[in-house]
Amino acid sequence: MTHRPLDEPLRPVRPHPEDAAWHRPPEPDEVDPAVLGALLHRHGWQRRGGAAGRYGRWTPPGPGGGGTSLLVPESLAFPDSEDLLGEALLALSRSGTPSAREVLVSLAVPSDEVRWWRDVPTGPAGAAPWVVEEQLRTAARQMLLAGSLATRARAGYYGARYRRTAAASLHDVLVGSASGGRRLTAFVPVDTGRPLAVRLHQALYAAREAIDYQRATGGMDAFDGAVEAGVSRELTEALIALVRGTEGARVAVEWAPAAGVPEGCASRAEAVEFSPGDLPVLREAGARYLREEPSVPVRITGTVVRMRRSGPRGEGTVRLRVIAGAEIPHVRLTLDEETYRIAGHAHLVGMPVRVQGRLESRGGFRRLVDASEVVPVQVDEVERDRLMKSLQETSEITAFFEEACGGD
Repeated sequence: MTHRPLDEPLRPVRPHPEDAAWHRPPEPDEVDPAVLGALLHRHGWQRRGGAAGRYGRWTPPGPGGGGTSLLVPESLAFPDSEDLLGEALLALSRSGTPSAREVLVSLAVPSDEVRWWRDVPTGPAGAAPWVVEEQLRTAARQMLLAGSLATRARAGYYGARYRRTAAASLHDVLVGSASGGRRLTAFVPVDTGRPLAVRLHQALYAAREAIDYQRATGGMDAFDGAVEAGVSRELTEALIALVRGTEGARVAVEWAPAAGVPEGCASRAEAVEFSPGDLPVLREAGARYLREEPSVPVRITGTVVRMRRSGPRGEGTVRLRVIAGAEIPHVRLTLDEETYRIAGHAHLVGMPVRVQGRLESRGGFRRLVDASEVVPVQVDEVERDRLMKSLQETSEITAFFEEACGGD
């Protein structure tokens, strides 16, 4: 069994639904006209009259929008309201305007929207280098991951902790096309992702306030309190990636009209702005979080997947695949001769071991120090067979036998 290395870049967020099997607009009876009007307004459409109390006429943003318009009913109280709504949805689905696609996505999957803007130099005809768009997508993924991590625990530095489950929570996030590397929108489904959106919203404001405090007073104390709001080294790194190489950047979280505003959040929050002048503070805060995050006492249960020592006797290094006790996939630890032998015997008979120690923040919480009380853990025959099969399928098994017997 092989595992993706923890330092490998995260897989891209799920592509825009137009690239998947998503071919039809929502049905009129699935859409609240008030929600459609709110989304059109959010995405830059302009209301230009209409019969008061019955419908509004909306035109798309930009200079080319004058020839296109939608008639959107204000409610379903009139006989022709559903017909008008159906025609508006069909026109949106046929429109080539990016904002039309974004409105349809928000109708199909009620979502909170996270928006990023970067002020980057433009090339000929407003084009931007390929790398600029990749930088925006990378920074956006890092920021969503930081928000997801903060919904699981509060920490100044997570390292490998919670990363697997946090990354899995992003599978339902939809992402639009990056507009020339300058603008990107992610749609976070309300049903599964609202805690992420709320935490990211709060963390961005806390980070902004902590930066302003440091720049005004020279003190970093505000970053300590900002951890409770979700600020972490992971978030500061995402902000650095977003701002670096730009003249400035903004991030905004906008709530799904169909779901309303979450408790404790403003209905219309301004975008949070960051500038190149914030980079030294963000770097200092990230280093502070890395330096001061304490080690964590744990009792881990895991299966031995690798053993190594320099000779036939003495202490050796063991790598465990974690089953329980810590939100990390693997951990390394150094054992004395006796406990190293216990770990080797447990491995040979297909049994996990339980070990107590402290997860060390250095290296990303991937190492257990002061390991003690190493004992095999009894499992039933079915589980033992599964573990043995897993071990036999990995290419590490040959190296294990050579190293356990004292080979180089």
